[in-house]
Amino acid sequence: MIRLFAILIGLGFAGVALISFLFGAYAAATEEPIKHLPYEEPMDIDFSFNGPFGNWDRQQLQRGYQVYKEVCAACHSLKFVAFRNLADLGYSEAQVKAEAASWQVPGIDPNTGEATTRPGEPTDYFPSPYPNKVAAAAANNNAIPPDLSLITKARHDGSNYVASLLTGYQDPSPEVLEEHPEAAPGPGLYHNVYFHNLNIAMAPPLSMDGQVTYAEGNPEPTISQMSKDVAAFLTWTAEPTMVKRKQTGLAVLGFLLFATILAYLSKKQIWSSVKPRRED
Repeated sequence: MIRLFAILIGLGFAGVALISFLFGAYAAATEEPIKHLPYEEPMDIDFSFNGPFGNWDRQQLQRGYQVYKEVCAACHSLKFVAFRNLADLGYSEAQVKAEAASWQVPGIDPNTGEATTRPGEPTDYFPSPYPNKVAAAAANNNAIPPDLSLITKARHDGSNYVASLLTGYQDPSPEVLEEHPEAAPGPGLYHNVYFHNLNIAMAPPLSMDGQVTYAEGNPEPTISQMSKDVAAFLTWTAEPTMVKRKQTGLAVLGFLLFATILAYLSKKQIWSSVKPRRED
């Protein structure tokens, strides 16, 4: 009796599972497919740090930092990066101190104890442009600008995505609007072909060539060039040890290859004197 009862319970569970599967399969077969908006995949940009032997282009990183400072820093923070880290870009100790001092960071008035600002020091981290998230949302149509410290790791194909996004602002084509009326940018939104829903709350940060003035001897500061430079800089902020990691990985692979060859030769040498057993 107990065995029969157990069999009936098992059949009941199996029946429920079968019915659920059939209903799910029917719903999947009859449901209308979702129309995805025709956004574009990021461009494939030849950055100097690409590939296993890639390396940082310090001149490009410095240009990217300049673009961040003069354009992006008005809305976006870089809270996981300290001013002292700028030495990795090729700045001298004096330049790092001067650069830190050009920023205002939160501080405390030693006389009154009230909150104030002071010139930054190399040990300080990049300050936020807003005192809190409420202020950030209020200043940006309720869209809080993300921190950019790790943005290239937070997005798929991050370096290419950032550079592409900054150059992807354009008016939607009539063909796209005819097939996807929802692609029309609403109030406070901007059409960007590299953004997944085609409409982004961020206004075009790089709106004209020469918006940032590069030092003599650098490439022309076109929108495309500035986008690549700041994307390279933000890749460095997200992965400052990337190049060292690649170098360490190559060294480890070389050691493993050497150890494998050595083990094979040792095994061959040891077993060369061992005669195979003769079967009677």
